[in-house]
Amino acid sequence: MTRMSAAEYRDGKSKIEKPRKFRNEPIVVDGRRYASKREAAYCEELIQLEKAGRIGGLELQKRFELLGPTGEVICVYVADAAFWDHERDRFRVIDVKGVETEAFQLKRKMMRALKGIDVEVVR
Repeated sequence: MTRMSAAEYRDGKSKIEKPRKFRNEPIVVDGRRYASKREAAYCEELIQLEKAGRIGGLELQKRFELLGPTGEVICVYVADAAFWDHERDRFRVIDVKGVETEAFQLKRKMMRALKGIDVEVVR
C-alpha cells in the first residue's frame, strides 16, 4: 500500500492514478479539450467540413438547458457538436460515445421530448 503525504492529501494529488471509468483518454488538440481520442478525431473532421462549406454554424460542446413545464431548469445536456448540415438541409446534434450510460439515454429522450431534437450517436 502506498501512503500519501499530508501535502499530497491537501493538494488532492495521489501517487497512484486510478484508471478512468470508461478507459477514455482526454486529449487537447489546437487548444480544444476533448473527452476522448475518438471525439477529438470526429470533431476535427467536422471543423474541416465547415471550412469546406459542407456544414455551417458548428458549435463544439453545445449546451442545451432542458426546462420543465414551469420553466425551471431540470438539467443541462452538453452535446459534443451541433451544426447545420447543408447536404441534408437540417440541424444535427452529435454525441460521440463508446458507452451509452443511463444518464445519457435519459437526457437523449428529454432532448427529443422537450426540444424536438434527435441526438445522433457516433461510435
